[in-house]
Amino acid sequence: MNILIPFAGLSAVPWKNGGGSTTTIAIGPPEAGFDDFDWRVSLATIAEDGPFSRFPGVDRTLALVDGHGMTLDIDGSERVIICESGPVLAFDGDSEVNAKLNRGPTTDFNVMTRSERCYHQFGRRRLAGKSRFVARADLTLLFLAEGDTLEIASDAERINMVRYDAVLFDPGTIWSIEANQAVIFIVDIFYYNEDEEYEDE
Repeated sequence: MNILIPFAGLSAVPWKNGGGSTTTIAIGPPEAGFDDFDWRVSLATIAEDGPFSRFPGVDRTLALVDGHGMTLDIDGSERVIICESGPVLAFDGDSEVNAKLNRGPTTDFNVMTRSERCYHQFGRRRLAGKSRFVARADLTLLFLAEGDTLEIASDAERINMVRYDAVLFDPGTIWSIEANQAVIFIVDIFYYNEDEEYEDE
């Protein structure tokens, strides 16, 4: 079943250190917590410089949604600037990451998958007019990162979205997408088969 997730119906949870807040968009399994999820998609507002929480065994992707971004020091050896010209970063959840805001608070889209169970692919598309979309993964989530409205439609269903809304799709359905101007994030989540042995590369 395809599920619309209106952002207006979600609640932000403040961080314990007071440096920001996180809004969970979707998580699997639905009853999972921070320690036992297979995958998690969220939106975070970072208001102060500081460290990221560590998630051993988790692969992460972070994408800038609003604000001027931040500079990340990763494991004391790599420095990455997240900004409009380079808005997406994939990294190991067990890395030691310290963030310094570039110019004021920033809002970021986060994807996490537990590497022993599943993996994700992240896509960012800019839309103008009509386009076509097919959900091909075990789970596919579409998030409206920029733009006031977006309409997606199949032969059997029509869904209207506003900014920061998301949709979880069943695999295989062909959709048409229409927006005047928009940026969407597409998250594809693939589970490993039971007879497929995971190898840590």
